[in-house]
Amino acid sequence: MNDRDTPFYTADDLGAEASSEQDRSAPGEFPYTRGIQSEGYRRRLWTMRQYAGMGDAEASNQRYHFLLAQGARGLSVAFDLPTQTGYDSDAPLAAGEVGRVGVAISSLEDMQRLFAGIPVNEVSTSMTINATAATLLAMYVVAARRSGIESSQLTGTVQNDILKEYIARGTYIYPPAQSLRLTTDLMAWASEHAPQWNTISISGYHMREAGSTAAQELAFTLANGRAYVEAALAAGLAIDSFAPRLSFFFNAHSNLLEEVAKFRAARRIWALWMRDDFHAQNPRSAMLRFHAQTAGSTLTAQQPENNIVRTTLEALAAILGGAQSLHTNGFDEALALPTEKAAQIALRTQQIIAHESGVAEVVDPLGGAYSIEALTDQLEAEARQIFSRIEKLGGMRRAVESGWVQQQIQQAAYEWQRNVDSGEAIVVGVNRFQQSAMTETPLQRIDPEQERRQIERLRDYRRRRNPGPWQEALRQLRNTATGDGNLMAAILRAVEAEATVGEIADTLRSVFGEYRETVTV
Repeated sequence: MNDRDTPFYTADDLGAEASSEQDRSAPGEFPYTRGIQSEGYRRRLWTMRQYAGMGDAEASNQRYHFLLAQGARGLSVAFDLPTQTGYDSDAPLAAGEVGRVGVAISSLEDMQRLFAGIPVNEVSTSMTINATAATLLAMYVVAARRSGIESSQLTGTVQNDILKEYIARGTYIYPPAQSLRLTTDLMAWASEHAPQWNTISISGYHMREAGSTAAQELAFTLANGRAYVEAALAAGLAIDSFAPRLSFFFNAHSNLLEEVAKFRAARRIWALWMRDDFHAQNPRSAMLRFHAQTAGSTLTAQQPENNIVRTTLEALAAILGGAQSLHTNGFDEALALPTEKAAQIALRTQQIIAHESGVAEVVDPLGGAYSIEALTDQLEAEARQIFSRIEKLGGMRRAVESGWVQQQIQQAAYEWQRNVDSGEAIVVGVNRFQQSAMTETPLQRIDPEQERRQIERLRDYRRRRNPGPWQEALRQLRNTATGDGNLMAAILRAVEAEATVGEIADTLRSVFGEYRETVTV
C-alpha cells in the first residue's frame, strides 16, 4: 500500500472492528486523539521554530538571520535571567548574568535591534517569558508599530505561564494571585488587539526537565491550563473569546512510544474538558495545539555527539504525536549555549524527518497500534488520578502554594536518579559504554564586553528620553495596579513612553510585593 495515497489508517485496514469510540474517530475529529488537523502534515508541515538568544540584541539578531537563512520558519526568543525576573541590565542583581542564558532586553530600543531586518508580520515569533511577559510583548508590539506593522498582523506566542514558575523554574516576581491577573489581562487585551497571537503557552516542559514523570507532566500541565481558563472566566472573559488562542508546550522526552501516547492523551482530555466542563461552542476551543522541545535534561556532557541521536528520536516522538511546532536542541547544550554549527545540525534534523523519513505523509501513523492505544489510555487514567488529588487540595493554585506539586516532582526526580546510580536505568556514555578520553568540543563563548556595551546603551537610552512622559506613565501604571483596570494596556503606555523592563517591574513590585517560595521537605 502506498503511504502517499493513504492519509491515515483505521482498524478497517486490518479487517477488524475498532474497539472504542476513540479508535473510530478520525484525525481532525473530536476528541482529537489522532490530531487536530484532518490532513496532518500532508498539507502543511509543523513550524520549525529554533530557540535562540545570547549576549546582546545584535548577537541574537545575527543568529536569527542565520536560522532563517537555513530554513527555519519561526523564531523563539530566549531571554537572560535579569530580563526574566524584571531587572534592567545595570541593576546590581544583574551583574554577571547579562546575556548569559539568553538575550538581554531592557529597553524598547533593545527590542528594535533584536528584530532589525526581520519582517515580523511574516515570521512567527515565540517568546519564552513569564513574569515579565506583558512587558516584553508590549515592547514587541510597539517596536512593530514603529516599523509600520499593527498588532493585528502579528503571529506568535508569549509563554505567559506563571504557575509553572512556582513549580519548576523559579523566575517568578509577584504572588500567584497578582501574577494570574497579569496573565488574564494580557489575554483580554490580545483577544481584541492581537487576535492572531497565542496569549499563553501552558508549559509542562520545565516540569519534565525538573524530573517529573510523563504522567505528571501531562496532569500538571493540563491542570495549570484549567486554572488559567477558570481565572479568565472569573475575570469576565467568554470561553470562546480566548480558548482558541491557548497553546501548550510539552517536553519531547526519550521514551518514544510513551511520549507519542502522552500527546494523544493530552488532546483527548482537553477536548472533553472544553466540551463537557466549560461548554465551549467553537470547535477550535477544544483543539489542543502544542509546541514541543526535545529534552535538555537527557543531553550529556559525556560523548556529546550521542545527543544528536537522542534529539532525533525525541523530535520523531513529537512529530508522531502531532506537534504544531518543534525546537530541536543542539548536541552541545550540556556544555554551553549551542554553537552555530550545533544549531544548524539541530535544524537539519527536523528537515530530514520532514522530507526524508516519510512520517509526514501519513496522519497519525502510529494510531491503532496496540501499544500506543494502551499507553494513551493508561496515561489518561494516571493523569485523572492526579486531577482528583489536585481537586481535593482545592485546585491547582492551592496545590502549588502548598508545595504539594513541587514535592511530587522532587520525589520522581529522586527516584529516577537513584535508578541511574544503581544502573537500573541505562544512560549511554554515563553509567554504561563510557569512554575514558573526552574529545574536544568547540563551545559558544559570550563576549564579556557585551555586558559593558549593553549597560552603556541602556544608560544612554535613559539620558535621551523625555522624563515627563515615562514618569507619568509609571504613575498611571501604579494606579492601575492598585485598582482593577487592564494592566496590559497600562504597560503598553509605559513602553511607548520609553520606560524600561526594570522600571515597569519595580512599579508593580511596589504594589504587589514579591513572592517567597514555600519550603518543602
